[in-house]
Amino acid sequence: MNFIIYDISFLALFIIFVSIFLYKRRNKIKKEGLLLLYRTKKGIKIINNIGNKYKKTLQVLSYISIILGYFLMGAMIYLFGKIVWVYLFQPNIVRIVKVPPIMPLIPYLPQIFKLDFLPPFYFTYWIIIIAIIAITHEFAHGIFAAHKKVKIKNTGFGFFPFFLPIFFAAFVELDEKKMSQKSKFSQLSILSAGTFANVLVAIFFFLILLGFFNIAFIPSGVTFDSYSYSIVPITKIELINGVPLENISYEGILNLLKDGYNQIEANGRDYLLTKSFLKQQKNNENYIVLYDNSPAINSELKGAIKEINGVAIDSKKKFVEELMKYSPGEKIDIVTKFDNETLKYEIVLGSNPKNESVPWLGVGFIERKGILNKVINFIKKENVYYEAKFVGGIFIYNLLLWLTIISISVALINMLPIGIFDGGKFLFLTALAITKNEKKAKGFFNLLTYIILFLFFLIMIFWFLTRFKTP
Repeated sequence: MNFIIYDISFLALFIIFVSIFLYKRRNKIKKEGLLLLYRTKKGIKIINNIGNKYKKTLQVLSYISIILGYFLMGAMIYLFGKIVWVYLFQPNIVRIVKVPPIMPLIPYLPQIFKLDFLPPFYFTYWIIIIAIIAITHEFAHGIFAAHKKVKIKNTGFGFFPFFLPIFFAAFVELDEKKMSQKSKFSQLSILSAGTFANVLVAIFFFLILLGFFNIAFIPSGVTFDSYSYSIVPITKIELINGVPLENISYEGILNLLKDGYNQIEANGRDYLLTKSFLKQQKNNENYIVLYDNSPAINSELKGAIKEINGVAIDSKKKFVEELMKYSPGEKIDIVTKFDNETLKYEIVLGSNPKNESVPWLGVGFIERKGILNKVINFIKKENVYYEAKFVGGIFIYNLLLWLTIISISVALINMLPIGIFDGGKFLFLTALAITKNEKKAKGFFNLLTYIILFLFFLIMIFWFLTRFKTP
C-alpha cells in the first residue's frame, strides 16, 4: 500500500486528537492576535537549569549567536533582493515558478504544485520537523533568557483558528518588562538564540544525513534531464508536420502544432516539438529550442538507465564508456527504472550530428545551480540514480533532507528585518544602539518594514500576472 494512505490516516487521527485536547482544555486557551494560545509551565525548570548551569559556555555562545544573526540578516536581505529582481525583470523565470512567493509550509506542497525536483513532503515529515524546529528554537530563546536573568513566565503552543488544528507554533513567553531593562547585548543574544539553534539543528542533521546516505544507498543507474535539443533561428524553420510555415512567429508556429510530438524541418534537419515545450519559450522572439530527432526521444526512453546490453551502469562516466563501445546503426538493449517499474528498450543508435562516426543516443544532462542543488550534490553525485539497501531508506533520507533544508530556511526567514520576526526586533535594537534615539530607531524600523511588505505584495502581484497570463 502506498505510504500516503497511512500518512493521511495519521493526519486524520492527529486532527481528532488535537481537537479533543483543545476542547477539554478550552478554559486554558486564550485568543491573542491570530493565534489560540495554550500556556503551561512545562519545560521551564529544564530551561532555567541549563541557563544557570552553563554560564561561561552561554556567554561565549552569545557572541557567536549575535554575529551569526547579523550574517543571516545580511544574507536574507541579499536573497530577498535577488528574488525581487527576478520577479520584476525576468518574467521567463517567473513563468515556470509554480509556487506563490508567499506560501506557508504545508504538507504535500511538492505534490500539490507538482514540484518534481523536490522529494515528497508528507504530513509525518511535517509534524516531526515542525516539532523539532519549533521546540529547539523556543527553548534556545528561553535558555539564553535564563542566562541573562530574564524571567520565563510560560511555555506553550498556539494554533491558527482559521485552519484545521494542525498549524501550530511553540513559544516561550518572557517577562518583556525585564527583557527591556537588559543591555542591548543581552537582548540581541536572546533574540538571535532561536536562529542560532536552527542553524545548529541544520548542521547536526546534515551530518547525520551524510553518514546515513553512505551507509544506506548504492549507485544503481544514471538519470538524464532531457532529450537532446538544438537552438534554431525561427527564420530557419521551413516545415511543420509537412506544412510550410508562412507566419514566421511564435503564434504562427503554435497555430500549426498538434498534440504530442510535431515534426519540424529546419536547416535541412528534422526536429521534434510539443506545444508545452514551445509555451515555455513564449518570449523568445528570434530563436526556438527544438528536440533533436534522436533515438532516445523516438523510443520514448524514460527513467534511470540501469543497464546497457546487460552491463550495469552506475555513473555518467560508465554510461559514456559503455555507449562508446558501439557504432552508429548498432542495436542495443537498455533497461531503465521508472516509478518503481523496470522498463526495457531495444534502440538503434544514431550518428552524432557533430561527428557521424560517434554513436548517438540523444539524452542530455543539465548542470544545476543554486544552494539547494549544491547541498544535494554534496551528498550524492549529480545524475546518478541511487537505490536504498533496505526498506524505509528513502523515507528516512527524505526526512533528514527536509529537516536540513527547512531548518536553515527558518533561520534565514526568521532574521528578515520585519516586525513579525525576531529579525525585526534585532534590527530595531541595532538602530537604537547606533542612533541613541528611540524615535529615529522606530522610524527607520517602520520604514524598512513597510518597504519589505510592499515588495512582498509586489512580487505576489507579478507572480499572478505572469503565471496566469494567457500565452
